Amino acid sequence: MIALLIRDLRLAMRAGGGFGLGLAFFLIVVVLVPFGVGPQSTLLSSIAPGILWLGALLACLLSLDRIFALDWEDGSLDLLATAPLPMEAIVTIKALAHWLTTGLPLVLAAPVFGLLLSLPEAGYKPLILSLFLGTPALSVIGTFGAALTVGLKRGGLLLSLLVLPLYVPTLIFGAEMARRGAAGLDVTTPLLMLAGITCGTIALLPFASAAVLRVNLR
Repeated sequence: MIALLIRDLRLAMRAGGGFGLGLAFFLIVVVLVPFGVGPQSTLLSSIAPGILWLGALLACLLSLDRIFALDWEDGSLDLLATAPLPMEAIVTIKALAHWLTTGLPLVLAAPVFGLLLSLPEAGYKPLILSLFLGTPALSVIGTFGAALTVGLKRGGLLLSLLVLPLYVPTLIFGAEMARRGAAGLDVTTPLLMLAGITCGTIALLPFASAAVLRVNLR
């Protein structure tokens, strides 16, 4: 399992789907927002939690089509399907590799980007915690969408249409937790909801993704 994880991390870096692409897109979103809504620090600070969460979500979306595409193209996915390792474990490792190369760098970069949007000082800790809890769910859901569209030509657009509605609950509670934290309010309810969504996706979706892959490989 460790060898497969290292292999996927290397493939993600070589294929251009590593942390650089997601961070660059995240930075572009954060930089362009003040040009669109104006430079008022009060307005920017009020919308910063939602903008940062939306930027992180879209940045995660960029590299989803690469999760299984490279393995499908070179035939590695067929070999993995016949390996002693269960398909559910393979899917979980793929999702973990995506989070390590995309989600985790976004979590680490979010405080720096928060400065550009005048995020209140009280909002940094809830923002980082919400992203740390929510981005694994984005990777697991994205892995499920990638499994559904694997092997399809021009499946990137279809993948986005399938995954974005599933991202909505994570976006709602993640942004709400960051917003409440920035306002100095209690974040217990959105925190528990976000943690529940992440735990539920990690527990259930690898089995669904593995079943979909088995159907596509027949």
